[in-house]
Amino acid sequence: MSLDQADPAALPAAGPATRKAGRAAGGAGRRGHNRRAGRWWTPWLFLAPALLLFLYFKFIPMVSALTMSFQEVQPYLGNRWVGTENYSTVLQSDGFRDAAWHTVVLAAGQTAGSMALGLALALLMEGQGRRLGFVRSAAFLPVVVPIAVVAELWRIMYHPTADGMLNSLLGLVGLGPSGFINDPDTSMASIMITGIWRGAPYDMMIFLAGLTGVDRGLYEAAKVDGASRLQRVWHVTVPGLRSVFSILFILAAIRGLRVFTEVFLLTNGGPDGSTEVVMTLIYKLGLEQNRLGVGAAGAVLLFIATLILTVVVHLLRRRESK
Repeated sequence: MSLDQADPAALPAAGPATRKAGRAAGGAGRRGHNRRAGRWWTPWLFLAPALLLFLYFKFIPMVSALTMSFQEVQPYLGNRWVGTENYSTVLQSDGFRDAAWHTVVLAAGQTAGSMALGLALALLMEGQGRRLGFVRSAAFLPVVVPIAVVAELWRIMYHPTADGMLNSLLGLVGLGPSGFINDPDTSMASIMITGIWRGAPYDMMIFLAGLTGVDRGLYEAAKVDGASRLQRVWHVTVPGLRSVFSILFILAAIRGLRVFTEVFLLTNGGPDGSTEVVMTLIYKLGLEQNRLGVGAAGAVLLFIATLILTVVVHLLRRRESK
């Protein structure tokens, strides 16, 4: 008969030494629990500097912008409450619909392009080789280069004359010179290419992390069944990266909706408003025209649009996971 099945009455009573050891162990456990419970504030102590910076440089300005969006900002004269007049000014301003449409087109193009190119680069650079590590680091450089430098670099490459860098390459294949950012017909596509070039390496690194979680046995089974490499990618890799796609979609879409620096430095919304986006329009209404309340209202509208997009994608992910 095992010890678990033995009659408790037949077992010897615990001696004084056993009871003392039990009380000591229980007391030590309680002291350890109380000690751990008393240090609950330790993580917050380490987070405090970063939280203070976020509070001062992010959350307080967000609240101030929300307040300013309902006011006519008059420096040194006092702000005047105007209700939703600033929002009406933004929504009814000349070019707002075009700017919103350009923002959506640019965000969709950059999101799709950077994710497709990032996945292709991740599939090409998947592995643990030393050379692959160097290539991955080199491919990631556009992400760490300041966007102002990137914009200036592409502005030089987009030089519209026949001896410009990209036009020289086009001349080698018999194509005529293009105006690129100086042509209303090609300016939006030119900015989109710049955004894809900069965003694809970031997506590549996320895809590389996601590829480590794809079951390798599925590749072997698909290969045995006669599936080609493209079929294995479509039927094994893509479904295995579904969660990664949803996360990257949110990040890339937010990045596309908030695009400003490259547009501002490359075209400043031109030529003829062909690349005007919501952020550049807000900048012109708020800072160039010194209507800070209107600019704050535009920023709040853009934040609401970004929030709605994030919530919708999150709900769709939850519905698919059920």
